[in-house]
Amino acid sequence: MTTIETQVQYSTTTYMMTTEDYMLQEDDWDRDLLLDPAWEKQQRKTFTAWCNSHLRKAGTQIENIEEDFRNGLKLMLLLEVISGERLPKPDKGKMRFHKIANVNKALDFICSKGVKLVSIGAEEIVDGNVKMTLGMIWTIILRFAIQDISVEETSAKEGLLLWCQRKTAPYRNVNVQNFHIRTTPSVTSTLLSRWLRSTWTSPRCWTLRIS
Repeated sequence: MTTIETQVQYSTTTYMMTTEDYMLQEDDWDRDLLLDPAWEKQQRKTFTAWCNSHLRKAGTQIENIEEDFRNGLKLMLLLEVISGERLPKPDKGKMRFHKIANVNKALDFICSKGVKLVSIGAEEIVDGNVKMTLGMIWTIILRFAIQDISVEETSAKEGLLLWCQRKTAPYRNVNVQNFHIRTTPSVTSTLLSRWLRSTWTSPRCWTLRIS
């Protein structure tokens, strides 16, 4: 079985992490990992920080990722901020069908960008389903923060490698190699969360190799 081995070395201490190989694609990902409470907690914090980094540009933010997107208003606003495009006018009512209509407008916009939403429906977002909400936000991140990175004919998968290399560029001894989105969301989001929270503090050596 193919495994991923990540070596992180600080001073004289070396930590080894090995995990099963999962194929992560632009339009689909393994949601079984969302059943892991530790992974879910990490993603709540990481994805909330990512959303707020954009929502603050519009003078707002979220506190609870599965609650604050339920009426669809901030979800639509987030998509407008990160895409630079206008979405259809949102419904202002507070009834459930108004919320579903707004979330559907957001999901329709995502689909219009060529993104395949698997098992994510408006009702689940409106009901505050945390796993589906995290899955939706990860899809948005993958599409708008990673897939749009392009150098000539660079694919989305190669774009993720380029993105990671750009974010780690200031660290002279950081080396990210052979990153083809052939990894678990937990490994990928570890890079993302460290970037968002700026927790890389003078690393001696950071090397990621994927077999």
